[in-house]
Amino acid sequence: MSAGHHPAPGGRGLRVGYGAGSVATGAFGTVPGLILLPFLTDTLAVPALAAGAIVFLPKAWDVVLNPVAGRISDRTVDPRGPRRPWLLRAGVLLAACFALLFAAPDLGSRTADAAWVLVAFLACATAYAFFQVPYVAMPAEITDSYEERTRLMTWRVAILAFTILLAGASAPAIRDAVGGRDGYRVMGVAMALLILTGALLAYRGTRAAPVGAVEAGAGTLRDQLRLVAGARDFRLLLTTFVLQALATGCMLAGVDYVAGDVLERDGAATILFVCFVGPALLLTPAWAAVGQRIGKKTGYLVASLVLAAGAAAVLPATDGPTVLVFVAVGLVGLGYAGIQVFPLAMLPDVAAVDARDTGSSRVGVYTGVWTAGETLGLALGPGLFAVVLAIGGYRSSDTGGVLQPDSAVTAIALGFSILPAALVLASLWWLRGYTLDETEVDRVGA
Repeated sequence: MSAGHHPAPGGRGLRVGYGAGSVATGAFGTVPGLILLPFLTDTLAVPALAAGAIVFLPKAWDVVLNPVAGRISDRTVDPRGPRRPWLLRAGVLLAACFALLFAAPDLGSRTADAAWVLVAFLACATAYAFFQVPYVAMPAEITDSYEERTRLMTWRVAILAFTILLAGASAPAIRDAVGGRDGYRVMGVAMALLILTGALLAYRGTRAAPVGAVEAGAGTLRDQLRLVAGARDFRLLLTTFVLQALATGCMLAGVDYVAGDVLERDGAATILFVCFVGPALLLTPAWAAVGQRIGKKTGYLVASLVLAAGAAAVLPATDGPTVLVFVAVGLVGLGYAGIQVFPLAMLPDVAAVDARDTGSSRVGVYTGVWTAGETLGLALGPGLFAVVLAIGGYRSSDTGGVLQPDSAVTAIALGFSILPAALVLASLWWLRGYTLDETEVDRVGA
C-alpha cells in the first residue's frame, strides 16, 4: 500500500456493510431489466415499441435527476454524514414503490394498465436516484487509498453478483410458480423486501464510515456540471461505461426472449442467469488481484474483451447444443465481473483527484453524472432491444407463448449477441485515452 494512504477505518466490517447496499441496487437494477419488458409485451399485450418507451422514459428522467441528487447530497448537513441519511430515506421509499410496480389491479384497459406501470416505474426511478447517487459517492470519502477503493469495490461487486443471481433466478421462478398477473404481484413484493433489506443493511453497516471533511463546491449546479464535464479522464471513463451499460442492458432484456423463443426450453432463463452471474460471484476477487498486478485500466480492457468474446460466441452457439449457449453466457459473466469492479474503483480516483486539487468536493456531482450515464445506458438497452424486436416483427400478446416468425427469432439472437459485443468493443476507443494510474493518484494525494 502506498505511503500516506490508509484503509477504511472500519476494515472488513465496513467493506461488507458498504457492499450490502448492492443488494438494493442489484435487485432494482436487475429485475425490471429482466422482467418488465416481457411483462408489458406478453402479459399486458403492450406493443413492443410502446413497451420499450415505458421502460425507457422513467430511466431518462433519472438522467436529469441524478446530478441534482448528487448536488443535494453534497450539500446535506447531517451528523451521520451527507450520504448515509439518503440510504435510509430513499431505500425505504424505493422498496414501497417497487411493490406497487407490479401490483396494479385489473384495470380493464391496456392503456390504463400501461399508465400504472409508467407512473409506478417513474416513482421507483426517482427514489432510486436518491439512493444510488449518495451510495456510489461514498467510497471517495471512506478512504483516500487507491488500493482500498478496489477492495471496497470487490466486496460491492461480489455482493452485487450474488444479488443479481438471487434476484434474477428467483424473480422468474416466483412469477412462474404463482402464474399470471398474481405471479408478478407476488414477485414484486418479494423483490421489494429484498431491496428494503439491502438499504437497511447498508445504512447500518456504514455507521463507522468517516464523514468527508472537504467543503462542497461553490457555484450553481450548472457551474459544477461544467467543471465535471471538463475533466477529461472522467469523460472518457464515463463514455466507456455507458456504452457497456447499454450492452449489458440489451442482454438483460433478452434473457426471457432467448430462453422462450430461441432455446425453447423450460427453465432456460434461470440457467442463463446462473451462467451469467455464477462466474462473477466466484471470480470477482480474481479480477481485483489482476488489477493489482496490471493496473485498473488494463484489467478493465481485458475484462471488456472477455465479455465481448462471450457475447459474440452466443450467436453461433444457438445452432448447436444448448449447452454451448450456456458456456458462452458463462464467458460473458466472467467479463461482466471485471467491467463492474474496475470502473467503479476508478470513479472514486477521478473524483478524489479533483477534490484534492481544488479543495472542493464535487464527489456527489461526479457520482450523479456517472449514475445518470449508467441509468441511461441500462434504460436504452431494453429500449434498443425492443426496437430490434419490432424490426424483427415480434408478436405481442396477453397470454405469452405466441409462435414467433423466424425474423423475430433471428432478431432476438442478434440483439442478445452481436449487438452487445459490438457496443463493448466500440467503448474501448474511449478507454484507451484514460490516464489515471496509481502513481498519478498518489502524486496528487501527496
